Amino acid sequence: MSKKLRVRRRTMTEESSDSVLSEEEVERVTIMSEGEDSGISELGPEEHTNPGTKPEKLCTVLLQVGIPFVIAGFGMMAAGLLLDAVQHWTVYQEVNEIFILVPALLGLKGNLEMTLASRLSTAANLGQLDSWANRFKLGWGNLALIQAQALVVAGLATVFSLVLGRDLEVAHQLMLGASAMGAASVASVILGSIMILVIILSHSLSINPDNVATPIAAALGDLVTLGLLSLLARGLYDLGDHTISAATTDSALSSSINVTLEQGSVITASSCILVGLIVLIPLWMAFAYRNTSTRAVLFIGWVPVIVAMLISSSGGWVLSFAVNKWKGIAVYSPIINGVGGNLAAVQASRISTSLHQTAHSPGQPLTSDLQYKGPCSSFFSKQNIHARTARILISLVIPGSIVFLSVIQLVGAGHTTQSYLFVVGYMVCALIQVVLLLLIADWGVHKIWSWGYDPDNIAIPFLTALGDLLGTGLLTLGFWLMWLVGDKDDDVGD
Repeated sequence: MSKKLRVRRRTMTEESSDSVLSEEEVERVTIMSEGEDSGISELGPEEHTNPGTKPEKLCTVLLQVGIPFVIAGFGMMAAGLLLDAVQHWTVYQEVNEIFILVPALLGLKGNLEMTLASRLSTAANLGQLDSWANRFKLGWGNLALIQAQALVVAGLATVFSLVLGRDLEVAHQLMLGASAMGAASVASVILGSIMILVIILSHSLSINPDNVATPIAAALGDLVTLGLLSLLARGLYDLGDHTISAATTDSALSSSINVTLEQGSVITASSCILVGLIVLIPLWMAFAYRNTSTRAVLFIGWVPVIVAMLISSSGGWVLSFAVNKWKGIAVYSPIINGVGGNLAAVQASRISTSLHQTAHSPGQPLTSDLQYKGPCSSFFSKQNIHARTARILISLVIPGSIVFLSVIQLVGAGHTTQSYLFVVGYMVCALIQVVLLLLIADWGVHKIWSWGYDPDNIAIPFLTALGDLLGTGLLTLGFWLMWLVGDKDDDVGD
């Protein structure tokens, strides 16, 4: 036993003459003595690598959050530019339900990848990714899990978009389902693998994965998923066009045959994709169940992503209405949705990690500095260790919006004049959205924890879905107000 420990025990013995030691203090001394005798540091795991339980340096937070935020913003801006371009494709014009599906599918991928990033970031900060065996186990199990979730929820999102939309031909319904599930599956493999590598690399470089992983997931998720969805939908839709052009005649009988050939080719190709992906769902579920690290999530992880999909689909219904009235809204929707959900996800991931590192398991009581104390404490309380991070995240909204709007203006994208009125209106919408999401994140993560559930598996899907709904709703409201005060044409900014 070291001299330092003997001094500590003597001091505590002297103090005990005035007051009796609590059981917690006795246990702490015992742990310290065992740790020193066995060569283990006195510091608990949360005092080694615990970026969530004590304030990080301001420059560290700005760099680790700001740089990924800018990267994520450009990824979302690229998705907005892509949506602005593909909205003029024939498949988007003829099958308007794709607009309803876009926010739901993008939100789904954001939910799955950012939830994956949050889970693995917590695991990294707790030292569970230090060995290659654990990395492989956690990585493979989570990839199988998000494959199963992506396929099931993408199918449900398709059904929901058809319910909200109009009556479609069977060929177009199958095309929509095959495109959604195919894009979700391929994107899960690509994005999930990238997330695992990013978290392992950032942890190895002593960078807090909570600050880095979720923004990168948001940056790549929207662009990759929207690109895959658009390409698959266009490819399946064009099968019918090629059939018609190859067999066009002047007779009514041949015209009828052409329509049958068109539907038949689309139905056959779409059905093959759907059957193949549906058959794989039980296999992915079996892999996730056999992995102890993802078994629990396989049972409790469905409700959050399904409810989030329904919320995002509601935002998609609003977007479908808005795009038909103002084409210029398409380029801005993925940006405002992604930025708000991304910032809220970063905060939720950091809060969840700090709770895990301090209380160790959901449902356990929290220390005073980690308890939720009301809306004002989310931004201004000195006792709330995450209030400063919330202020930093809010401070990124205005400069980030200026950069993203400037780039859109520079490349000449969209159908909206970026007047001073438009820029101010957009920033007001973005600020309102982010403030509301950060408030919900702080309250929601603590509430989920108090219920005995892991916030890493539940909070982020709701936050990103609410980000889609709030962002699309506020942006539509802003376009409507600018349309009222303007000359009531498509170019609402002039």
